[in-house]
Amino acid sequence: MTLVSTQSTVGSAKRRRKGFDLSSQTTMLLIFLPPAILLFTVFVMLPMAEAAFFSPYKWSGYGPAPWAFNEATGKSFGTWTGGANFERMFGHSAFQTALSNTFKVISVSLLVQLPLALMLALMIYRKSYANTVFRLIFFVPYILAEVATGLIWSFVFDGNFGLSRVITDTFELQKAFFPLAEKQWAFNTILAVIVWKYFGFHMMIYIAGLQSIPKDLIEAARIDGARPLQIIFFVKLPMLWPAITISIFYSVLGALQVFDLVMPMTAGGPSNSSHTLVSYLYNFGFIRLNVGYGSAVGVFLFAVGVIFAFVYRNTVQREAAR
Repeated sequence: MTLVSTQSTVGSAKRRRKGFDLSSQTTMLLIFLPPAILLFTVFVMLPMAEAAFFSPYKWSGYGPAPWAFNEATGKSFGTWTGGANFERMFGHSAFQTALSNTFKVISVSLLVQLPLALMLALMIYRKSYANTVFRLIFFVPYILAEVATGLIWSFVFDGNFGLSRVITDTFELQKAFFPLAEKQWAFNTILAVIVWKYFGFHMMIYIAGLQSIPKDLIEAARIDGARPLQIIFFVKLPMLWPAITISIFYSVLGALQVFDLVMPMTAGGPSNSSHTLVSYLYNFGFIRLNVGYGSAVGVFLFAVGVIFAFVYRNTVQREAAR
């Protein structure tokens, strides 16, 4: 009887504790979930919905919605164009350049930035004072604001008094070199800054993944006679694959959103040669007061991002999680 009553008491206590936990979780959801949903709806869902509604119109952005009726002129505030904005977008040479530049950012991120971050992570992932200093040095560029970074590098590459002037004086060149003003150099310079700015972020992802690898597994590989390179390729990298997939995901989505570095460095110039998709949207949509056209570009960019995220998460990341 004593044992039965004790088990009954323990069981009832567990049920009360479980009921309390469920109640507390429900309370937390009711407190924190509605503000998050409200902010997400106001700042993400509504702008996306508005962009979808504005994309078939030629509209400057002033006045009521483009489909609203203007009693003074007897016409709507905007002009319905159907798919003309999208046709113009795909036929515009500046858009094609911006699309090509965005793919260049993705390629450089995957082929240069991520391997560099992985190499440095393998070198400094062990815990020591010197490695901590190096991590701080490599991670500092990521902490800097993008606009501030762009302004700093625009001064560095200024041919009058920046690093370009030093190179010109060193090699005694007669003509000052302005890489941000040259079509063949401007976007390549931006690509170099992008690698410098963001490789530290991916390096920290890899360091966290490397530090989570069991040391016993590495020691067992060493006892079996594996060499350092064999340990890297056959032990560390396979164990690091989930972190690599996350890093690739962030890298591609970040490349689709490059904007803050472009505007202070070149503003898309010279001759629209250094635009990315987002800077193109800003310049040809909102600066030129063609909100309908800019919304069409935004819809295209949103579709590309959603398709990539859906396909990648349901193929690569799902396989990595197994």
